[in-house]
Amino acid sequence: MSKRWLVTTGVGLALLAGASVTMAQNNGAAATATAGQKGGQTAWVPPGTPGSPIDGTVFHAQVLLDAAGFPSGVIDGKKGKVFAQAIKGFQQSRNLPVTGEMDGPTRKALVQLDRPSTRVLQLTATDVGGPFVYPFPKDAADQAKLKGLYYRNMLEQLAERFHTTPRTIVALNGPDKLIGAGQSLRLPNVLPASRDYAGAIDGKQGRLLSFFNVEAQQPAGDFVVVDKSEGVMRVYQGEVPKGQMSTNSNPGPAPKLSDTPGKLVAQFPVTMGSAQYPLPIGRWKATTFAFDPDFKYQPSILKGKDPNEPEQLLPPGPNGPVGVAWLDLTKEHYGIHGTDSPETIGRAESSGCIRLANWDVIRLSRIMKPGFTAIFQS
Repeated sequence: MSKRWLVTTGVGLALLAGASVTMAQNNGAAATATAGQKGGQTAWVPPGTPGSPIDGTVFHAQVLLDAAGFPSGVIDGKKGKVFAQAIKGFQQSRNLPVTGEMDGPTRKALVQLDRPSTRVLQLTATDVGGPFVYPFPKDAADQAKLKGLYYRNMLEQLAERFHTTPRTIVALNGPDKLIGAGQSLRLPNVLPASRDYAGAIDGKQGRLLSFFNVEAQQPAGDFVVVDKSEGVMRVYQGEVPKGQMSTNSNPGPAPKLSDTPGKLVAQFPVTMGSAQYPLPIGRWKATTFAFDPDFKYQPSILKGKDPNEPEQLLPPGPNGPVGVAWLDLTKEHYGIHGTDSPETIGRAESSGCIRLANWDVIRLSRIMKPGFTAIFQS
């Protein structure tokens, strides 16, 4: 399957869904995007009708939460813990009863955003133009030989650009719909009102903000709080809570903040820590931001890797271990970063760092300025 063929011709969604078969996951699992009648599966039905995997009400709520700055992970029309946490964050930010449910006051507040759930868009080279790597090598030594850790195909690229999954795009359009430059598909309505990214840190950040459809006008955050028990990162405006700053030699006392340490302006689902590499409880600084970073693959400090495996310098790309951005923390070897497996955010462990979906970490980099305080509590 050549790159030229992938880019310049209309390809059936079912074909590329099948070509996305081993979407690499950091926890070693794999996801397969398939649809249609092949292999004994049921026939496609339009979303919003009985038999569709997409719950239209949940899907619309996910789109509105994403627009409001309280995303619920991938937009897929499915309820779950991550969706409930997003609802709670939105309710708290609007001074609503915090129920985690799509109750009447919450629906009323969300629909004020006045945004349809989907749009039919004609695809461009920005949406589906690659470059691509298929098949995608599993071994770090083989990945290190590539120019970049790019998407596997058009469907995977388009899914991340629109904050969703290959499965969901197939469910929205049907497996026989074509994908390619010039083709039209129904997609989650995450398009920004403005792409004026004045003040971007560098050209890479500006390009990534546009690619991931991040609204240019974002609230200014002053500090973030990650609670180990909740799986979310909360972004606050206001005075940074006082307390001893942590260092690698002395993390200091475990911080414990009130439920409202400032004005809540955004919230993101995150994956953090493990038994081997727990979330570094303390008060840290995010000193520098790097976009499209290389990654020093050090198996001796990575969860589930053979410590005797050679180190590698992996090239940048959205399917790299840290995704498209690294916000470096003063805790050695730790950072806030993207991921190559957005479906696992909020549902898996990491090697101690704080992982977000690529589109969320880029948005966070627009909300926060280098040097912000990150408070991690249990």
